Formats: sequence, structure tokens, C-alpha cells
Amino acid sequence: MKIGVSTFVTDQGIRPAPLGRALEERGFESLFIAEHSHIPVERRTPYPGGGDLPEVYYRTLDPFVTLAAIAAVTERLLLGTGILLVVQRDPITTANEVASLDLISNGRAVFGVGAGWNREEMENHGTDPSTRGRLVNERLRAIRELWTKEKAEFHGEFVNFDPVFQWPKPVQRPHPPIYVGGAGDAAFRRIAELGDAWLANSGSPEELGPQIKRMREVAGREVPVTMYAMPEDAKAIEGYQRVGVERVLFYLPTMPEAETLARLDAMSQIAARFR
Repeated sequence: MKIGVSTFVTDQGIRPAPLGRALEERGFESLFIAEHSHIPVERRTPYPGGGDLPEVYYRTLDPFVTLAAIAAVTERLLLGTGILLVVQRDPITTANEVASLDLISNGRAVFGVGAGWNREEMENHGTDPSTRGRLVNERLRAIRELWTKEKAEFHGEFVNFDPVFQWPKPVQRPHPPIYVGGAGDAAFRRIAELGDAWLANSGSPEELGPQIKRMREVAGREVPVTMYAMPEDAKAIEGYQRVGVERVLFYLPTMPEAETLARLDAMSQIAARFR
């Protein structure tokens, strides 16, 4: 079982460089960081976790600046977005950012993506929430063209450009792995066409097992599964291992450096049992 960490990196918690060093020193395999560009003060969209929206959602650092800082002080740690809100990002810029991260990290970038949930946040970026699924798919197709073609060209409903040059190309071939977040057949069809792995974000092992089976039926192949943001619970890890999960990501609360290091020490003791 591969064991990594998922977290919100903000201006109030541990800085990126010491976080990255601490994770690698303790043997964690990967880091996946959340993204929100901002949060509108007035929202109709309820927080999926219930109750008030945690402050970390509107204090996140830019994911590529954060992961680049971590890349500079680590050698083995996989560097993932978990998740990147593709519906709020220009695909040409995003393709360049991911490829640049992959280059400076010597091939350690993981591109975790999703359709998002906060309708007002999307609308501030000019995105119609009702078409965000099609928008995600199209932008991912365009990004893959930019990564893999010397002269990339794309003409679609939302994305349109004549042949262009863009470098750097990613170190990983054909491109950094695309981890698709979400659940249900729409997300599973996205995995089938565009994804390399499923980034699952809810469900006990007993609940996730049938979902994995359904996801692989829709995808038509054995797709790897990463379980996002779970507590550091050995019994739960064993359960996810039984149903075919490849990687679990412990959820690390956003805290100052001293508290973060202490929490990582405790997490690493549990992780060590499964290495």
C-alpha cells in the first residue's frame, strides 16, 4: 500500500519547503494539495461537508507555486494536485504549469482534477456550472494535445486555438498521470476517456468496493484507485487494501510547523506498518 498525505497549504500553516522535507524524511510517498482560488462571501451552494465552510478553503496558496517550492527541497516525493479546479483555469496556462512542475521535479507531477462543487466560485471565473462537465473534458483534451504534440491545435465548444508551440513538454511520457476526482458514471466516463487513476474522496471500504467495481466496468480496464483525505486508521487501511485501493492519503489538518511535525510523526508510525 502506498501512503501519502493530502492537505490544504495556507498562509496560516506550515510553509511548503519544511512540509515537503518533513514528508520525505518520514517516508511518505506523495503529497496532494487542494486548490480554491477564492470563496465568494455570499453563497447559495452548501458546503458538501455540512455546516460552515472551513477557513482553509479561502486561504489556500497557489498549488503550482507551492509544489514548485516543495520540488526544490525533495527528491522522491510525488507532487499532486488534489484537486485542481480545471473549470476555473485557462487550459493553455495550466498545461504549461503542470509541464513546468514535471520538469523541475524530474517527473514527479501528478495531475489530480475535478469538476468542483462551488457554483458561485465557478461563476466568478466565467464558468456556467450547468456545462462544467463538458468544459472539464474539453480542457483536459486540449491540455493533452499541448503536452504531446509539437504543433498543438484544438477546436471545440469551449476551447479553440490554431496550431501553437508550447514547451516545456512533460518529462513523463506520454504525460503526467491524470487522477480524476468525483463519483458516479459521469466521473467514471471521464476516467474511461481521459484519466489514468480514480481519486476517490468518500466511502468506507465496504461502500467503496462496489464503486470501484462499477468504475472499472465503465472504464473497461483496471484503473488504479487512490483514497483521498482519510484518517490515519490502520483498520481502515487494511479494508481499503482488501477492496483494491492502491494508495491512501492521510488528511493532514492545516497547522503551524511544530504541530504539523508532531502529527506527521504519529502518522508515519502507522504508515510504517504498511510499507
